[in-house]
Amino acid sequence: MTTAVRIKLSLMMFLEFFIWGAWFVTLGTYLLRNLHATGTQVGVAFLTQSIGAIVAPFIIGLIADRFFSAQKILGVLHLAGAALLWHASTATDFDSFYPNILTYMVLYMPTLALVNSIAFRQMRDPQKEFAPIRVLGTLGWIVAGLTIGWLNWEQSNGLQATFLMAAGAAALLGVFSFTLPATPPVKHGQSSSVGDMLGLEAIGLLRNRSYLIFFLASIAICIPLAFYYGFTNPFLNEVGMKAAAGVQSLGQVSELLFMLAIPLFFKKLGVKKMLAIGMAAWVLRYLFFAYGDGASSYWMLIAGIVLHGVCYDFFFVTGQIYTDNLAGEQFKSAAQGFITLATYGVGMLIGTLLSGRIFDQYQLAGGTHDWRMIWLIPAGIAALVLLLFLLFFRERTTSPAAPTAAVPYGEASTVVPG
Repeated sequence: MTTAVRIKLSLMMFLEFFIWGAWFVTLGTYLLRNLHATGTQVGVAFLTQSIGAIVAPFIIGLIADRFFSAQKILGVLHLAGAALLWHASTATDFDSFYPNILTYMVLYMPTLALVNSIAFRQMRDPQKEFAPIRVLGTLGWIVAGLTIGWLNWEQSNGLQATFLMAAGAAALLGVFSFTLPATPPVKHGQSSSVGDMLGLEAIGLLRNRSYLIFFLASIAICIPLAFYYGFTNPFLNEVGMKAAAGVQSLGQVSELLFMLAIPLFFKKLGVKKMLAIGMAAWVLRYLFFAYGDGASSYWMLIAGIVLHGVCYDFFFVTGQIYTDNLAGEQFKSAAQGFITLATYGVGMLIGTLLSGRIFDQYQLAGGTHDWRMIWLIPAGIAALVLLLFLLFFRERTTSPAAPTAAVPYGEASTVVPG
């Protein structure tokens, strides 16, 4: 890669995740305060991520991989997304807001795969070259959170501006995308089934009992994950944390640092211990949130946020490595698409619906909430998943019953941030 291409790809990654972090972190607070939504409606709003994750393979498989260059589709999707985000900022109630954000997420989630595809196609050695470029995406998410905190939008009831900031960045990336290196379709003239697009050809991995346990645990652990995505920012603001969105960016800093240490931990601990530590961190995080406050136990809130790196990297990144090793060379891409569909599709779908109902159930007089009970429930779910995992999972490095045939899912497999 030339320096110019590297700079372009880095800026692409920065903007891609800046856009998402600019509005997604504070979405729950915005809906509750500005649009007077219920907890169930907040859950339904976050459900759009799962819907987008399920739809994304079809957009990639039917359009990006066959008919148009990836950078052109990326530009069109972000320009359309900019208009939708701007229109969402004008909504006066949840009913008028939801169609905009649902349509937006259906268009945005495929771009996560597109930016990876564009980057990979310019690299001779992705294992060495991708990480320094992808890390700019995490930086973009962090900068978005720090900007919201610095501008004091949460305390000044100015979160409507987050959608305008995201819309401006989306318009910028939309135009900039047309200057990115040409990335023509990789499957022009080919055909594939729905199963190919969703990675279902990797379903044979489930005949491995250990992988089946991991697969079910991955879906189940995404249920408490939905509580974190949907209600951490409203919780932190309600208990009095200043610049909560900025403080939450410590989670992405932690994620980045632990991701760099994953190879060392993986070698010393192995798959089972890594996954178990990740799930135990979920339990500990929610216990910190349950018993923390904005006064003497403020440190618990910070600790719960910083644990994000362990929660995400030790379970999800380790799980991706485990899946990659078990699937074998022929099924790597299909297997990653399959596990992404299960976690961010099925698992998050269940979690977002449940978390909204729990939030509504524990609302108190005066608009406050019994946060201790709200957080103890996902802590209990995570603890149960951890217990069952420890009882039934047996670490294996090869699959005794790998799939018999596969069509690679392609370089555009989605990599979802924590």
